Amino acid sequence: MTHSPLPSPHFPYKALHVEYDGPVLRVRLLPTSEGSTLTVAALDDLTALLHSLHDRPDVRVLLLSSDGEDFCLGADRGEYRAALAEDPGGSVMRRIADKAYRVCDALENTHAVTIARLHGKVVGAGLALASFCDLRAGADDCRFRMPEIGIGLPPAWGGAMGRLIVEGGAARIRELMLTCETFDAETAQRLGLLHKVAPLDGLDAAVSAWVRPLVRRSPEALTLTKRMFAGHSRAARTADVALLDAHLLTAQLTAPRP
Repeated sequence: MTHSPLPSPHFPYKALHVEYDGPVLRVRLLPTSEGSTLTVAALDDLTALLHSLHDRPDVRVLLLSSDGEDFCLGADRGEYRAALAEDPGGSVMRRIADKAYRVCDALENTHAVTIARLHGKVVGAGLALASFCDLRAGADDCRFRMPEIGIGLPPAWGGAMGRLIVEGGAARIRELMLTCETFDAETAQRLGLLHKVAPLDGLDAAVSAWVRPLVRRSPEALTLTKRMFAGHSRAARTADVALLDAHLLTAQLTAPRP
């Protein structure tokens, strides 16, 4: 079978480093001068990359990691401020929020098995993004936090609330969202937000232990299994209001302050 070329490492991504080797696609988030944040450029790059996989069933595994000191510190608040300054009515902000939803939807529904390799801080939108991966491995130094309520925002990024509830359980996710409590890798594993915890110097080996058998599996079986899980997940999220997240986030950001 002839495939259209996958974007090469020289494709003009602004916020990603991309390497591929046969059935494994390795994607690393690149930090900005402000640290590892999910900028608009990162969202655009991830969308383009995930959509490019539609014609590449030979890609079995997508490995998502970060080049920064932390996996991800969340959404770029500077871009939020700039978007609201440009358009106080919120249409620019809604477009950014819609981009986040499209990335998470594409990540959940791509045929490739997606693996998040996490280290350092995994905050807000960074945790949301990782939650949409099929498998998640974290270094034992990982620290997680959902700070949105603490900074006056609803937890409305990428449609992640429903996904986090399904993966981690409503009671504990509610507590962690309301209290904005920092929690460690052991707690994340206990909740199901991490499947594996390893020392940082053993994290790549832990991830490789997944990758080796996955690339030998039937691609049709992998794709069908992912679709079955996606169907069950959507059924569990029948009351999910993810499509409203962009409006909820923008409404809060543009609301008059007392």
